[in-house]
Parts: sequence; structure tokens; C-alpha cells
Amino acid sequence: MSKFTAILGAAILAISVSGIISTTAHAEEAKLIKKGSKVFKKCKACHVPDEAKNKVGPHLLNIVGRKFGAAEGYSYSDALKAKAGEGLVWDEANLAAFLEKPRKFLKGTKMAFGGLRKEKDRNAIIAYFKSLSIDNPDPNLPSKEAPKEEAK
Repeated sequence: MSKFTAILGAAILAISVSGIISTTAHAEEAKLIKKGSKVFKKCKACHVPDEAKNKVGPHLLNIVGRKFGAAEGYSYSDALKAKAGEGLVWDEANLAAFLEKPRKFLKGTKMAFGGLRKEKDRNAIIAYFKSLSIDNPDPNLPSKEAPKEEAK
């Protein structure tokens, strides 16, 4: 076997393996998102994840990366308004901490839900939120089109 054939064979193998790894990672992410949509059922009485519509709680469209207190038209608690004034953002770490124990993370929050105790549930719901983002920061997740403005 020539040196060229050996190198070519190794390159083809590496490309094939990376494709399998990528496909596997995408399949795992899809499973995580699906689990997140199931976990979200605990939240749906108070929140809408995929459109800018507030209910008892603020909408969660584009929550990952959004500034605290930024859902237009929602009346936030004084505690959350104070955090918003500090310029905090709902990154994955803040979301995970809040979702674990909302009242511990943010004393004075309006959110009555006790929290998601399992880390895998928190990771799943955050993946689900990211998958619904219009300007999805992760190119491996599906993007959602911007909602159309309602005619007045």
C-alpha cells in the first residue's frame, strides 16, 4: 500500500467517524429537546415558550440570553426588577440555578413553582428553550421563524 493510499484511507475514516459522532450528538440533542418539551408541561399553566404571549408568568420565547425582566408587558416582582437593573442575563447557568430553586435564587420572586430538582430535567428544559429561540445561537439546533405581527 502506498503512503498516499494509507493517508487517504485514514482521512476517509476520520471523516466517516466525525460524521457518525456528529449524527449521534445531534440525535442526543434531539432526545434532550424532546425530554425538555415533556418537562415543560409542568410550566405551561403559567408560561408560553414559543411566542411572545404573557400569562401568569412572562413568556419564555428567546429566554436563553435575554436580559432579566425583558418580556414586554409583564409586571415583574421588585426582586426581579432589581436584578434586571444589574444587567443580568438569563444564561444557562442563571436559568439552571433559578429552575432548581426559584425562591432561593431570587428571594421575592413571584414564581410559586418549587423548582426542578433533577439536573437532567433542568438541562433538558434549557435545551428545549434554546431550540425554540428565533435567533438560535446554536447552529446545530433548529431555528424558528420570527412571529408575524398581528394586523390591527
